[in-house]
Amino acid sequence: MHKARFYTLTASCPDQVGIIARVTGFIAEHKGWILESSFHADELPAAGPPQGGNILETGAGAAGEPASPPSPGRGQGFAEQSSALPQPAGCAKPAAGQGRGDGREVGRYFMRIEVRADSLPFELAEFRGRFQPLATELQLDWRINDSALKKRVVVLVSKQEHCLYDLLARWQSKELDIEIACVISNHDTFRGFVEWHGIPFHHVPVPAEDKAAAYAEVKRLFEQAGGDTMVLARYMQILSPELCAAYPGQILNIHHSFLPSFVGAKPYHQAYTRGVKLIGATCHYVTADLDQGPIIEQDVIRIDHSDSVEDMVRYGKDIEKTVLARGLRYHLEDRVLVHGNKTVVFR
Repeated sequence: MHKARFYTLTASCPDQVGIIARVTGFIAEHKGWILESSFHADELPAAGPPQGGNILETGAGAAGEPASPPSPGRGQGFAEQSSALPQPAGCAKPAAGQGRGDGREVGRYFMRIEVRADSLPFELAEFRGRFQPLATELQLDWRINDSALKKRVVVLVSKQEHCLYDLLARWQSKELDIEIACVISNHDTFRGFVEWHGIPFHHVPVPAEDKAAAYAEVKRLFEQAGGDTMVLARYMQILSPELCAAYPGQILNIHHSFLPSFVGAKPYHQAYTRGVKLIGATCHYVTADLDQGPIIEQDVIRIDHSDSVEDMVRYGKDIEKTVLARGLRYHLEDRVLVHGNKTVVFR
């Protein structure tokens, strides 16, 4: 993370020639200083790449260089960010594999660019206004965020404390530079611990006979807190489809297995029964389909026949904490671009 204030532009569109040149050219035209850049192309259909050739993938660009268009003769391209994430008004959402107008199909290209804020002669509102005509012409799905504005995170938890404790420790040490707006739980267990940290705590029971009212209250509290992201830190309730639909790409969950294996309850018991040699954890976006949302981050640990279910649970807690923290960081730093039910993660 850079010390200087910067803007993060994430964008995508149908793969075609010249898009990176156009976008970086816009930044250079306004003396923008690019600190970091990353690009990734979806695999192109068998017909081959657009004429002129595209950069299919690069790592992060060099920091501390003024923006400049790529060398002449090197065609560039881009692709879609995500129909699952909130999109700015007026941005086109072409489908994957969209035609070029000449009967050929094209892939998608993803990009992320960090621009030093004080290198530009205007603030974000004016950037958005000036950039929009180009974005419309290129059919970009895009957004731009300011590093000076801390993201507001609302944490949901049930009775298991390890992920909540870990997130609050990272927040308190400034490792996660965020605002924890509040903690919501279906149990009152952690009220004292959370309020000791000076964070509002809300007890919202989820009775089987009236879950709709409970999730309506969760939604109200999230809105009241000005939440940007909702984190299910071992929240052992299934969110309503209505709540999932209200915040696509804003709700993260940590699942205690290496998805897509062992979805649902007691995955360590399932893994023990199957005699697997690896267990893991998965951080993913929440959708109405249980444990089926786009995957952000995963990790595993090796086990063997001598490990009991209790051992696996203990090992798993360590993995869950680190995977959730990494996934949340990628999300907060705008490093995750969702495409259908997959993600591109610019680490």
